[in-house]
Amino acid sequence: MSTKEIQQDDINYRDEVIRKSIHLCSLSIPILAAYLPHSLSAYILGGITLFALLLDLSRHYLPSVAKIFYPVFGFMMRKHEVDAKKKNLNGATYVLLSALICFLIFPEKIFAVAFTVLIISDTLAALIGRKFGKHKFLAKSLEGTLTFFVSAVVVVLLTPKASNLPMEYVFGIIAVAIGAIVENISFGWADDNFSIPISIGFLLWGCYYYFLPGQLQYLDYIK
Repeated sequence: MSTKEIQQDDINYRDEVIRKSIHLCSLSIPILAAYLPHSLSAYILGGITLFALLLDLSRHYLPSVAKIFYPVFGFMMRKHEVDAKKKNLNGATYVLLSALICFLIFPEKIFAVAFTVLIISDTLAALIGRKFGKHKFLAKSLEGTLTFFVSAVVVVLLTPKASNLPMEYVFGIIAVAIGAIVENISFGWADDNFSIPISIGFLLWGCYYYFLPGQLQYLDYIK
């Protein structure tokens, strides 16, 4: 089975690289959140997300906006994102929506893990999966899913923890293993830019709540 059959992509690889390069810019969100006050971060992220959402919806309903939007961004968009009947949001809007929701719901260190995994691991999984994916696994390629998991484990090892207890790393590895499956099966029925950080965040939060409740107070940054 070919990579194209496995991935079912509808933009070429060069445009995928450009799309994912822009995707990587979203790493600035957890970095800024680590240094700015929580309320200020929420206002900034909320404002950017609202602007992106309004722009994304406007391209479907206002021809004047569409005439500007599609010549600039259209080459990077997938077929389901430009479907005039379904009027889907694009991936970038889902990234911002998931960032805002995760930032408001989860403790900051859990948000940092969940969102960083989304940006880094989803990017690498897409690029490696499209280029080298040969073996089908669930909805996508085994190579892409393994790339997601391995890179996500690296993120878990490098991101801040409550107290650096061994169990925290176990929680993280379990959470990103589930996240890798979610990334794989989200294709075609749910946007993985939304489902990946939500699933990882809730699983991590649940692990702390049930197994290390005493560490919950240390999951926010001291500013």
